[in-house]
Amino acid sequence: MTAESQQVAAGADSAATAADTGHSGHAHHGDGKLKLAVGAVGVVFGDIGTSPLYAFRETFAGHHSIDADRLHIYGVLSLVFWSMMLVVTFKYVLTIMKADNKGEGGSLALLALISRSSGGARWTWPIVLLGVFATALFYGDSMITPAMSVLSATEGLSYVNDGFQPYIVPIALAILIGLFALQSHGTAKVGALFGPIMLCYFLMLAVLGVMHIVDHPTIIWATINPVNALRFFYLDGFTAFIALGAVVLAVTGAEALYADMGHFGRAPIGLSWLCFVLPALMLNYMGQGAMVLEADMGARLGIIQDPFFLMMPDTWRIPVVLLAILATIIASQAVISGAFSLTQQAIQLGFMPRLRVEHTSASAQGQIYIPVVNWGLMVMVILLVLFFGSSSNLAAAYGIAVTGAMFIDTCLMSVVLFALWKWPAWKALPLLAIFFVVDIAYFGANLIKVPDGGWVPLAIGLTIFTMLTTWSRGRKLMQQQMAEGAMPIPVFVKSAANSATRVPGTAVFMTSSSDGVPHALLHNLKHNKVLHERIILLTIKIADVPFVREADHCALDDLGQGFHRLILKYGFMQPVDVPAALNRVGGCGGEFKMLETSFFLSRQTLIAAKSPGMPIWREKLFAWMLRNSESAMEYFRLPTNRVVELGSQVAI
Repeated sequence: MTAESQQVAAGADSAATAADTGHSGHAHHGDGKLKLAVGAVGVVFGDIGTSPLYAFRETFAGHHSIDADRLHIYGVLSLVFWSMMLVVTFKYVLTIMKADNKGEGGSLALLALISRSSGGARWTWPIVLLGVFATALFYGDSMITPAMSVLSATEGLSYVNDGFQPYIVPIALAILIGLFALQSHGTAKVGALFGPIMLCYFLMLAVLGVMHIVDHPTIIWATINPVNALRFFYLDGFTAFIALGAVVLAVTGAEALYADMGHFGRAPIGLSWLCFVLPALMLNYMGQGAMVLEADMGARLGIIQDPFFLMMPDTWRIPVVLLAILATIIASQAVISGAFSLTQQAIQLGFMPRLRVEHTSASAQGQIYIPVVNWGLMVMVILLVLFFGSSSNLAAAYGIAVTGAMFIDTCLMSVVLFALWKWPAWKALPLLAIFFVVDIAYFGANLIKVPDGGWVPLAIGLTIFTMLTTWSRGRKLMQQQMAEGAMPIPVFVKSAANSATRVPGTAVFMTSSSDGVPHALLHNLKHNKVLHERIILLTIKIADVPFVREADHCALDDLGQGFHRLILKYGFMQPVDVPAALNRVGGCGGEFKMLETSFFLSRQTLIAAKSPGMPIWREKLFAWMLRNSESAMEYFRLPTNRVVELGSQVAI
């Protein structure tokens, strides 16, 4: 997926539009639906669009190969078509995409919607864990997708010239390293080319398919006829079940439709899928099947090893291979950008420590770059390419993370249908039964691939899941411990305001809790024995909506004696900029002058408790994550020469 690849979207500046218009979501009515549909083709469908390079091949010539005869080819093509209809069209486009969080989609956005609507009910905790695990699985997918896509396309160079064969892996690595190296420069300029390139790519898929369908036109009815899929299961039950593990490669990237909904809208994505992308993909798959069927039995074994690159005329090979490589680069870019977006959401929602987030566009706040995520992904992608060596080997590891995430999306959707939309059982259960049967079948078929490489995304997902849940739990324990000994604000103001020496200027004390006196304020008074004329107790709160309206952004409370409680609210997709927010605040003793304002931060050091709230190994992991998190000064964009950090020890 590419679940969450919105940074490269032309609509990434819709957050600014929402702020200006006073809406929390994204307004698409001002943009032409056709223009948005073309943009969606360039961003949303990159992953699913590159599947014809390897999906049909892996079904017949992969780790669990099957005979390329008429029964199996018709059965596989029918499975591909009905998978696209059930998973992509009915499940995502027509059902799940109706569940949006103020216009945004994706696992974390849906999780925030459920949490807000449930009012923190106890039954939500397993749902939260499922949503977090889906997020963790996405990181595994975001490592395998670039490796798989780019490697499968560069393998086509061997059909241009046999001399390329020894250089396939080095060329793929060079493309991937170059792609990651360019991330810090932003994707706005390159993103403008994505739509036209992908339009040409999908047209090429359709033309190549039609060239072979005319030789075997009956394959069209054979593909859309579900009887062929059922016959495949009836005659070759277990073989058909195993084939699902490769057939699912044709729908990898379907979750990107939901994740990118906030930047293109449900209608443009559905329009581009039904009217352009789906027909182009199916024409190509049918063309591959027709080409194999028209070949004699002796030639089929060779053709099925790489039908996509063998279906093109010799004179087309160089442009088609180059176009395929460009398409896989775009698909990889969408996944990488999606990882940045998902990480920012995870940080804002409290599942991940602060990381350095760089904004690469002055006009589009969705265009971000996170160095740690970028270089971490690059290292893992390089290791995957070197370890597996070919796209066929990588196919064994591909799919299990996607099918796991799809299954979790269905679980979250069941909560939405019953708890949020209040659907009656007779209406919701048949629909959910179909989705669960399909998801469980695909996930079960991919579990067979665990020994051949499927363990890789599972191991990555479990590792990241452990880190996300450890951070969330440790952060909660630390906040509880600090809140226990906090002094009430009214008591402090009355006792300290008149006894301490007041000095000119403004002091802003950052605190995670809106109750009690910040530890940094107590330490400053204890050691320096002074108080500033104006003291701001500042708390940043992240709402469970993507964007907070300008009118709801700030809450100010005058505590008397020059003390003010200020709460700044941000959506989980909005960047936090404290100085910019302070410049817009009024009613607390005049404007803020940065040269006369000091920011006080508290840095916590964890110490072992007699009865730890987490196992020791998780406490050590949390402490390591805390030490390596981005400093609050940089994360909140505080002026470097106006920050004072005061340390405290916390036992959890």
